[in-house]
Amino acid sequence: MSIRHGLLALLDQGPRYGYQLRSEFEARTGATWPLNVGQVYTTLGRLERDGLVEPAGEDDEGHLFYAVTEAGRTELRQWFDTPVPRTNPPRDELAIKLAMAVGVPGVDVQAVVQSQRRHSMKALQDYTRLKAQALNAGEQQSDLAWLLVLEQLIFQTEAEIRWLDHCESRLAQQAARSAPAPAPAPPASTTGRPRRSRI
Repeated sequence: MSIRHGLLALLDQGPRYGYQLRSEFEARTGATWPLNVGQVYTTLGRLERDGLVEPAGEDDEGHLFYAVTEAGRTELRQWFDTPVPRTNPPRDELAIKLAMAVGVPGVDVQAVVQSQRRHSMKALQDYTRLKAQALNAGEQQSDLAWLLVLEQLIFQTEAEIRWLDHCESRLAQQAARSAPAPAPAPPASTTGRPRRSRI
């Protein structure tokens, strides 16, 4: 997630101070990625250092406003025009957890998968309920932004559940391959009675 570019996008709509930026960022994303004011001001300091924002005065309460510069607008447009790269996928804690679990003796990987599936199903239900609420709330711009974020979370969670199903299937296949072969059955006699020796 690019806080830097998110703040530039908000400043492109007009000057704002740190707390306003934090509030609007969280409103757009439904507080899915909460920011603290310290992160906002640290990022603003870097943006100012890089010539992408500049101070734009203070209000009567001493809030320092920032405005985007032309260089900031250029960077923002480049960000919008450039696809998010998949060459360095973000670390996924669940994938790392399962990758580690399969190699640690005594870990019930199936139980790990089942526990995560229950958690993911509950999250999916919560996201779906929030989506229904957002659809009923109206068609304001912030509602649309939140709706897009919610739908991404829904699709991502559905994909996670499908992947967990796949993991469970893969684990079952591995267990079947690793199971000891059954002992061969003794040969069956033709009469069903043991043969007598003719000596």
